[in-house]
Formats: sequence, C-alpha cells, structure tokens
Amino acid sequence: MITTLTPNPSFDRTLRVNALEPGGVHRASLERVECAGKGVNVARALAVNEHRARAVFPANDDDFAVFDAALAATGVMSHAVRIRGSIRSNITVVEPDGTTTKINEPGPELDAAEAAELMRAAVTDSGSDWLIASGRLAPRTPTDFYAQLAEALPDAAQRLAVDSSGEPLELLVGTPCAVVKPNLSELASLTRLQMLTVGDVVDTAADLRDRGWGAVLVSLGRFGAVLVSDEICYGTISVTDVRNTVGAGDALLAGFIAAGGQGSEALAEGLAWASAAVRSMGTAGTRVSLDDRRAVAVSPCVPRDLPVGE
Repeated sequence: MITTLTPNPSFDRTLRVNALEPGGVHRASLERVECAGKGVNVARALAVNEHRARAVFPANDDDFAVFDAALAATGVMSHAVRIRGSIRSNITVVEPDGTTTKINEPGPELDAAEAAELMRAAVTDSGSDWLIASGRLAPRTPTDFYAQLAEALPDAAQRLAVDSSGEPLELLVGTPCAVVKPNLSELASLTRLQMLTVGDVVDTAADLRDRGWGAVLVSLGRFGAVLVSDEICYGTISVTDVRNTVGAGDALLAGFIAAGGQGSEALAEGLAWASAAVRSMGTAGTRVSLDDRRAVAVSPCVPRDLPVGE
C-alpha cells in the first residue's frame, strides 16, 4: 500500500486548441474534467498500474462525493479531511505540439485545525509502505507543513517522499526524508543557483542530500531525469507523440516509488510511467506499456557537460 497526501487538490479542466493566442477568442476541440492534484495524480497512476493506493486530501461533503466516486473507479481508496471550503479548479490549455498553459486557482483556506487533521490522517496510516506528499499548499496552511510532516512521521527517512516547491520545499531542507523530487526550475529556485548542465544538477542535489535527504530525484523535462542517492544515474525517454506534459512529474515519482524508490531500475520505471503520461491528453493515470519501457535509457555514466536548458 502507498498513501498519497494532497494538501490542495483540484478539479482539472483540460482544453485543446489549435493555437493559443493571447487576447484572442478560442474554440476548444476537446474538453476533459478530472479530479486531480499532484498526490491524487500519483495515487491514480499507481492504481491504474496495479499498485494499492490510498489518497488523503481535504474536501467538503459535496466535493468528496465526486472525488470518491472518480477515484474508486480506478481502484484508489479515498480519505477526506472535511473542510468548509470548496476544492479549486485548474485550467490547462493544450496545443497540438504538446505545449501546455496552466491557470491554477489558489484553493480553499485551511484553518489550523484542518491542516493538523490532514497531517494526522496521513501520518497515522500504519499500513502503507510509503507516504508520498506532494503539491502546493492551500492558503493559510503553515508554510513548514512538509517539514512538520517529516518530523511527525517516525520513519520519514525510510518512507516519506515529497514533491513541492517554493518556501515549503525550502523549509524542508535539512529535515530527513527518503526522497525529494524537485524539477529543474524548482531546484534552481531552491538553491538560487544557475543550472546549466547535468553536472550542475548532480552537484547541487548531492549537497542537499548531504544535508538530510536520502535521495534527490530531479525531473528535467525533455532532458530526462537525474537520480542522486547512494547511486547516481541519468535517464532519458524517447517519445514522439507528446500530447500533454501535465502530470508527467507525478507519474515519474509514482513509478519510481512503485519500483522501490531507489536505484537505476526504479528510475527507469519512473521514466516509463512518465512516457505513458505525456501520451495522454488528461492528467488521469495511464497504464504503462512495453513500448514505454523500451523508450527509456538509463545509465550510471552521467553526462556532466550535457546542457539542460534551451
């Protein structure tokens, strides 16, 4: 069993247009609405690929009914901490070449009691091998929420994975946890360093690992991903039919943890799950195929001089 914690879930509305022109009028050729949020996306990817998953998130009664039905259809168990506010809506506009534009609402405000109950619901689940906490925080949630979570989980160094950004991620530095998954821009923002090459990423991630994180998994977009742990490795995927990049990082983390959360084999599986995700128009989990796994190349020979920017 893997538990996911999503402090700020969303209803994700995906629209496809021929070309996005600021100030123009657009007619969508496709519309899809899904129950989402980073941890919810992780849970659904796990369940679709036959791993038991439990999703913890805040919701009022009406929103929970919608989320519970949608997640149950894919095999995910739901646990909602009841709140007064409504789950936010996020809009993703997708162009034919895979370019995505997102507009995200801030989400409902959580008071101190609701935030504390959300943390308790995730930490007290004793039947899970992993706890994956991911996404931005809802308004008024303490910015050190993830650091508090790591401190509240007795074995965080063995089974907590975190995917966040900004101040919540910065306040997690130095707190032991098993896996942290920033993307390239989040890593650069966190460290205030310019990331020009794979070598820059490796050195920066190694420093963060020395300060308490067991493994740092850095997603590099079209340049692949780097894993810095006891083993350092670099991987890429070859995908030609990119439809929507939203959720690829969630799929990467889901596959990595599902495969054990350490080493090159787990990185390869995570990249295969990311390959499946970018071929889907929505953010719902997609079953990984043999072709997705064949599209992955992982090597312990890290190309340190390889550029990771445009």
